[in-house]
Formats: sequence, structure tokens, C-alpha cells
Amino acid sequence: MAQPVKSARPQPSSQRLKVRRELATAALELFATKGYAATTVDEIAAAAGVARRTFFRHFRSKEEAIFPDHDDTLVRAKAVLDAAPPHENPIDTVCHGIKEVMRMYAASPAVSVERYQLTREVPALREREIASVARYERLFTRYLLGHFDETAPEDSNGNIDEPLLAEVAASAVVTAHNHVLRRWLRRGGQGDVEAELDRAFAIVRRTFGSLPQIGGKAPAAVASAGNEVLVTVSRTDAPLPEVMRTIEQALGRR
Repeated sequence: MAQPVKSARPQPSSQRLKVRRELATAALELFATKGYAATTVDEIAAAAGVARRTFFRHFRSKEEAIFPDHDDTLVRAKAVLDAAPPHENPIDTVCHGIKEVMRMYAASPAVSVERYQLTREVPALREREIASVARYERLFTRYLLGHFDETAPEDSNGNIDEPLLAEVAASAVVTAHNHVLRRWLRRGGQGDVEAELDRAFAIVRRTFGSLPQIGGKAPAAVASAGNEVLVTVSRTDAPLPEVMRTIEQALGRR
């Protein structure tokens, strides 16, 4: 009796990432020794101990090969957004999401620094990195747009419309991340990069986090008619200056 043909099983995620990283290591070493232009896909595959067709199962081109973790990091960032508690300010959620990107770089400082130096020297690699970063920004913009009314017009007071605010806020988070990341890479990957990132995010939160358009989750404060009681509602992780501004505004309306 003929035996049934077994279908090929998809490669486990951990094994897939292992192969991608081995190819990336081989590519980085060859780019450093032979130069980017002189290195071929066949040489990268051979150095990693795999066939040419295996290379193309993981990457579309040799410039893509030095960024093995972006696909998986994008998935992790999206998982952070999807798992966010309903009460969390969307700006905070996006800041948490992009931390997955920073952790990817910080997990291998030496590799990240070497890759950064290469991207500065080779325009094709720099363009590939820019394209990767753009994917994160699109992810965060879509998330923030999901917390706004995309059709809401500018109001009579000239306040910024919500779709524009979503795009600008997402861009601000990504820009803050990239600024901190570049400084860390220029220092050779030295220092507490997550602490620096938190300080940068504090600036973003001061600018966007207290705006009432952000998912309606800004702190709220209500003064009683008799001016005897002030009730304030705020996120537990809200910055103190944000809470104080809300209280001051409520007191000013009494």
C-alpha cells in the first residue's frame, strides 16, 4: 500500500530566527571583510552553511539580511498594543510597544553598533533600515487612529483634528526612540538606554498624553458647586505634572 505523502511542516519560529541570525552574522562579517558591493548572496549562504534557496526563504536581498529580527519584533510590538488594558492611555501603550524595538537592539550591543556603522557607509543598507522603521510607525499610527474618530473635523476653536494628532503623536514616539537609539549606538552601545528612552518618552507624554482627544483617557477633575470638594480621576501611571495641570484647570473653572 502506498504511504501517504507527508506535507512539509512550517519551520518553528525559534529555528527560523536562528537561521536568520546565522545568515545575518555571515553577511555582517563578509560586508566588513570584503565590502558590501563585493559580497554575493551565494557567499553569504555558504558562510552560514545553508543553500542559496534557503537564503531566499528568509530574505529577499542581501541588504535585508543584516536585519533579521525586525519581522519578529514587529509582531511583539503589535502584541503589546493588542494586550493593552482598556484604561491605558494610547500614547503610553505606543511607548511600551516601541520598547520592544529598543530591546531588540540592546540585546546584542556589539552587533547593533557594527550594523549601525555599516548603514552609515552603505546607502542601500540605510534605505532598508528606514523602510523597517517606517513599518513600526505605520503600526503605531493605525493603533492611535483606532482610538480616534477619523472623520472628526476641526472644531470651532481650531483644535487639531484627531487623525492628524494620531499621526503626529506616532511620529513623535518613533522620533524619540530613534534619537535615543542613535546616541546610544554612537557611544558604542554603552549606558542604560532604556532609562534614556523613558526620559525621552516623558517629553512625548507631556506634549500629547494629557490631551483630551487621546482616547478620552486624560485625567479628569471636577470641583463641587460649593467649592468644598475636588474630585480628580487619573491613570495610576500619569505623570505628576499632568495631574497637577488637570487639578489647576478644574480649580480655575470653579
